[in-house]
Amino acid sequence: MTKILLVDDEPLLLDSLEIILTYSGGYEIMGKAGNGVEALECLRKEVPDVMLVDLNMPGMGGIELIPKVHTEYPEIKIIVLTTFYDERSISHAIAGGACGYLLKDSGKEAILSAISQALRGQSVLDQKVMQKLNTMLAGGAASDSAVESSSAPGTSASQSEKDTINLDDYGMTDREKEICRLISEGCTNSQIASILYISEGTVKNYVSTIYDKLGERDRTKVVLMLTRCRF
Repeated sequence: MTKILLVDDEPLLLDSLEIILTYSGGYEIMGKAGNGVEALECLRKEVPDVMLVDLNMPGMGGIELIPKVHTEYPEIKIIVLTTFYDERSISHAIAGGACGYLLKDSGKEAILSAISQALRGQSVLDQKVMQKLNTMLAGGAASDSAVESSSAPGTSASQSEKDTINLDDYGMTDREKEICRLISEGCTNSQIASILYISEGTVKNYVSTIYDKLGERDRTKVVLMLTRCRF
């Protein structure tokens, strides 16, 4: 049975998550910790398959805890579950080794789906987090372009233009390009299915083909790649 460690300083939330994950997900809650220090103590006794981690906690918060766990226990799937989705929180959590980033208002089904995807080796980001990530990347591209222009006024193409990905080079069909655009905007498979009036199973097949063509299986990395495309 999949074992989960819950890390949050809100006792009521910990109890609610335990009920949801135990009775709706069939998972075993191996421990509950109120901060990063308590979480590390739990890990010395038993190693879970998945950790749900808040970021803002007294003592050691999630930002400090995540890289420690990822370095010492790389097999653990770490999913952030928080109310914060500012640039610093997102970038530090993902860079530290989190494979998922959800907001606490995501709902039961989103949390259960995220755990299932993480166990299959996939990354999952809340749509608001994806949108914030896209904004961060767009801002970085604009900054790079400005620096390139100011330092080399005679160049014919900016750095962002050089880094742009052409999906034709990957043999993408028009439908696959359309789905790539929606993925880059942070849409989930179910949302893509609704927008394009096709089944979610059909979307999954397209997404699998897109992953194969891009040579990448991690959705977060695929999103990062697709933000460099011009649609």
